[in-house]
Amino acid sequence: MAGHPRLRALGPSTAAIPATEALRAGAGAIIGLAAAAGLAIVIAPEFWLGIYLIAPFGATSVLIFAAPNSPLAQPWPAIVGNTMSALVALLICRLTTNPLIAVPASVGVAIMAMALCRATHPPGGAVAMTVAIGADKIAPLGLGFAFLPVMVGTTLLVGIAVLYAHATGRRYPFRQFGEPNPNGTADPAPPERLGLTEDELSRILVRYNQSLNLGVEDLARLLAAAEMQAASHRTKAQTTRDIMSRDLVTVAPDTPLLEVAALFSRHGFTSLPVVGPDGRYLGVIFQLHLIARTHAQFRPDGRLSRAGGDLRAADVMGTRLPTARPDTPIAALLPQLASSDTDAVPVLEDGRIVGIVTRTDLVAALARESLRRDDD
Repeated sequence: MAGHPRLRALGPSTAAIPATEALRAGAGAIIGLAAAAGLAIVIAPEFWLGIYLIAPFGATSVLIFAAPNSPLAQPWPAIVGNTMSALVALLICRLTTNPLIAVPASVGVAIMAMALCRATHPPGGAVAMTVAIGADKIAPLGLGFAFLPVMVGTTLLVGIAVLYAHATGRRYPFRQFGEPNPNGTADPAPPERLGLTEDELSRILVRYNQSLNLGVEDLARLLAAAEMQAASHRTKAQTTRDIMSRDLVTVAPDTPLLEVAALFSRHGFTSLPVVGPDGRYLGVIFQLHLIARTHAQFRPDGRLSRAGGDLRAADVMGTRLPTARPDTPIAALLPQLASSDTDAVPVLEDGRIVGIVTRTDLVAALARESLRRDDD
């Protein structure tokens, strides 16, 4: 019975997440709610707990810090949804004081109002219920309660979530369809060029009742990833060992950038691995990163400044980059090298770099595979 579909449906429905991501989300919620509590104490020190610091702020924190890519967690539904729900509940409590009527009516009408405003935010239902249950203390505060603390508190949480996501390498609010790619141009990033319009993608979400679960841009990225994965199934079963460059030119972390630039010029590379004294892999310097970092260090006369001359390889190398093993299928490298974020993937064995796969290596391998299929 353990494998029965109905029993499996009772288990977790989401993929496992790394402990570091759970810690990141939890720490963000702590910071956000601590700020909201501080604001509540300043505004109403005599009754801040439970009135100005409301429980639904905790539910909003779960969404914006732990599920920032959900359409339900975006700034518009969070702020408008919570505010609209509070207004609805306050108005209903003016019409009736019977909690058997006020509580369900407040939540139900709040859901309708949020849906009509395209601002569905699950904690909004909790806001409406909180107002209706605590009407004897909240109703005397008037309609202004919807704006302070509800709207102001939610806006504070959202603002902290935006800053926190940026500081921890995440994206919030989520991507918008058609926004400039990482290169600053209007073309979609290479892995996301589907040939589908925003309207077509939106209709797909509506058709399958997923518009509350997924954004248009995220749907485009998922479809593109699926296309790329399907394409990888048509390639021969090759590994990084078959296509990687083995005769590597590497630099030490203390190599001056002038020497690094000379190596780029001499060999025509776009990336150089950085290794320690024991040969262990430390990171990669990409030519574009070198140019960007040193550009600001040049004086008006075109010479490198004294501070720029002191820069070393360790100052510009990237360390948070995808890596592979010699037995990694080349299909796994397709999404990484199709993105503009990296030009090469280091191949590691026991912490030491044994090769590197560049975009050129991958394109050459795919071209050879295509020629073999044509010959067959």
